[in-house]
Amino acid sequence: MAACAGDLRRDDLDSEGANAYLRRVIIADSDVPPDLLPDRFRHWFAARGWSPRAHQLELLEKARAQRSALLIAPTGAGKTLAGFLPTLVELAETSLRAGPEGRGLHTLYISPLKALAVDIARNLEAPIAQMNLPIRVETRTGDTPVSRRTRQRKYPPDILLTTPEQLALLLASDDAPYLFSSLQRIVLDELHALVTSKRGDLLSLGLARLWRIAPDLRATGLSATVADPDELARFLVPQPVSPSPLVGEDGSRGLPGEGEATSAEPAAYPRPSPARGEGEARADIVVAGGAVQPIVEMLDTKERLPWAGHSARHALGEIYDLIKGNKTTLIFVNTRSQAEMLFQELWRMNDDNLAIALHHGSLDVAQRRRVEDAMAAGKLRGVVCTSSLDLGIDWGDIDLVINVGAPKGASRLMQRIGRANHRIDEASRAVLVPANRFEVLECAAAIDAVAENAQDTPPQRKGALDVLAQHILGCACGEPFFANDLYSEVRSAAPYADLTRADFDDTLDFVATGGYALKSYERFARIKPDKQGRWRVANPKVRQGYRLNVGTIVEEAMLKVKLVRSSRSSGTGATGAIARGGRMLGQIEEYFIEGLTPGDTFVFGGEVVRYEAMMEDQVYVSRAADKDARVPSYMGGKFPLSTYLAERVRGLLDDRRAWQGLPDQVRDWLALQSKASRVPGRRELVVETFPRAAKYYLVCYPFEGRLAHQTLGMLLTRRLERSRARPLGFVANEYALAVWGLGDMSQMIRQGRLDLDALFDPDMLGDDLEAWLAESALMKRTFRSCAIISGLIARRFAGEEKSRRQVLFSTDLVYDVLNKHQPDHVLLRAARADAATGLLDLRRLSDMLTRIKGRIVHKELDRVSPLAVPVMLEIGREAVYGEASDELLAEAAEELVREATRRS
Repeated sequence: MAACAGDLRRDDLDSEGANAYLRRVIIADSDVPPDLLPDRFRHWFAARGWSPRAHQLELLEKARAQRSALLIAPTGAGKTLAGFLPTLVELAETSLRAGPEGRGLHTLYISPLKALAVDIARNLEAPIAQMNLPIRVETRTGDTPVSRRTRQRKYPPDILLTTPEQLALLLASDDAPYLFSSLQRIVLDELHALVTSKRGDLLSLGLARLWRIAPDLRATGLSATVADPDELARFLVPQPVSPSPLVGEDGSRGLPGEGEATSAEPAAYPRPSPARGEGEARADIVVAGGAVQPIVEMLDTKERLPWAGHSARHALGEIYDLIKGNKTTLIFVNTRSQAEMLFQELWRMNDDNLAIALHHGSLDVAQRRRVEDAMAAGKLRGVVCTSSLDLGIDWGDIDLVINVGAPKGASRLMQRIGRANHRIDEASRAVLVPANRFEVLECAAAIDAVAENAQDTPPQRKGALDVLAQHILGCACGEPFFANDLYSEVRSAAPYADLTRADFDDTLDFVATGGYALKSYERFARIKPDKQGRWRVANPKVRQGYRLNVGTIVEEAMLKVKLVRSSRSSGTGATGAIARGGRMLGQIEEYFIEGLTPGDTFVFGGEVVRYEAMMEDQVYVSRAADKDARVPSYMGGKFPLSTYLAERVRGLLDDRRAWQGLPDQVRDWLALQSKASRVPGRRELVVETFPRAAKYYLVCYPFEGRLAHQTLGMLLTRRLERSRARPLGFVANEYALAVWGLGDMSQMIRQGRLDLDALFDPDMLGDDLEAWLAESALMKRTFRSCAIISGLIARRFAGEEKSRRQVLFSTDLVYDVLNKHQPDHVLLRAARADAATGLLDLRRLSDMLTRIKGRIVHKELDRVSPLAVPVMLEIGREAVYGEASDELLAEAAEELVREATRRS
């Protein structure tokens, strides 16, 4: 019997690690076709007591047949080795080099994380050295020295491991055809995590350009289980493109200056036959089998389970006991602020001096690397982390994953569970710790989804126009192009397969002139046509600006946090000069610091610090000892409740037999709701109205997530204002929405002056939505991101970076000009699309309004209901994100609970 080959892991590639691995994982030997795996590789597997897994061999067969393939496999199934095995075999069989510069770039590996590319490179070196393969592997990330980047372009390695942003930079150089003409294979790791964002759009356009440069290129996608494998498989192959029409769908004939010129030779595209569905092409799909079902449990706390809040402070002792009882534990939370709070609390109770660390994206990179290295070496008992550790780097033997709070999505939960064990043949273990009673319902729904292997990854995106604008500029930075050729090339990318010629021409015109309303400003003219009608950059400064600003990640303004000695004189409160040095702790979002005054304390990097001063882009802090320190909140930390889990939660509430599987405290809560009001059914909307403290409240339970509920709240208040209900405000959480005002809404409904069917009519997504968007700052915020991604507003110049204030002023000014003079501008369309799918969640809201039409159940109450308590506690909170405010709300919570449970 031989063990199957797993992921390329450091501890599996030395003999001692391999022997330990074999003692854990025993799988029946498989027959390896002699012509598929060369002797050198067979001996390497045999020397480790391994046998290739079926899906690894199947990918070898696909490679021999020159087929692109999508491998879907759980963590620990050997995805990494499967992805690289065809490359290693092909390069080993090509024994002769083409001179001192090598044989050219053979394989490109794209990772969503710099750390993942570095980790894979380190792990690839071992088998290459052990088999004495003449293969050179290098990484290229933002941390790679300029000298090495220059050498890589001149003398490419056999295998280059990089990120989507670095690929865009390489393709924007005039020597891109030289670098990539020899490319045979591209490996896209964690593909499911890439394709749901604008980074995926940018990567798809990069793939389209690579297919033109290297027509024989084949792709291998590595992914965890996804909801729609067929859709993901489209991403890996060029989509069939009809000849580029000269006339756009709007009747336009190209752009001024292009004339009727066409390229001398049409671009070469590989044309795979459509597979299932006319006009579509897909890579072959390979699914790894044999994974053991994970063991996922929910903590049935012995403590009193809160009705609201997100900190899970009640379970801290039980979480600590779980860490203490296991070798290595990952403790996932949903926000960075929660990670800081939980880490601090665990250290306060750490009487056993367990090695517990903290990891999240705002910490300094050196600190994150130290944690990662300690994890890999097995030196830590626990790590409190965010999504920064969601993806597939193998840090070591993790035997338990704890997810604090509701998982928000079944697929995200599976991704996190996969961090435990990392061996396909043993069950991963996970414990979910709900922070409140609503989260118990969500955790129960997620556990059922995992048991059924049900997935809820978001549907594939439609390519964004601001990303297309960035790509067009990048193409002009390289070789000059004809518009017709580039339009055909772009449409071979799956997210842009349905791009109309009108949208393409508008985007090209925007890059060339800024658009109708901005074309009189020379600085917005970034590309221009030459005498042949080919588009090229207007000047070298544009090229330099593109290279400094490439990418689609637009983060909140971040400030560096430096630890210094306190400037406060003992006993006087006076302050002295701040030393400009200090140890770097990490970065923090500017909006949080703007709310502090010198002397305020907060938790950061696992320490309590005092805010001393802010100078330029640096925040100076000193150590402090304050038990009431604030926890910084981060705008990027919140996950939305997935549509799929929301449907399951509604189904759980609707099925009273399923309540028997819930903890006693939650069953009692739902029973109280049944007596006091009504438990929402799967397809209906329960609307409660009641008076409280000289105000009148309307609470409803859509279960559609905070984003959709916030949009609904904005629109409802507008309608209630017109109905003269005199609304004062609203709050929303993931499950419910509460609106309050001075008008007695119960009486208005009773008297027919307020019609709930009309109030929740789907037509609110028409004029009401447009009017609200015109008044709100949300569109300006969304436009700002699109303007930065498109390259209209540069964040960085040579030797300097724009301040947040400069960017705000520039984008707001342009927004106002476009809104007034060119409301159909391509960037305004891109901003509206982003708002609809992201910040507003319009499709989900529209589906909900359609679902509940004619199914609204009104309950007129004399006081708050048990189910309404959590959302009522959101009223008056300092911020939507403030987990630290849970303790401050304890008194208010007790009062509401007493009121909701008081018998008539």
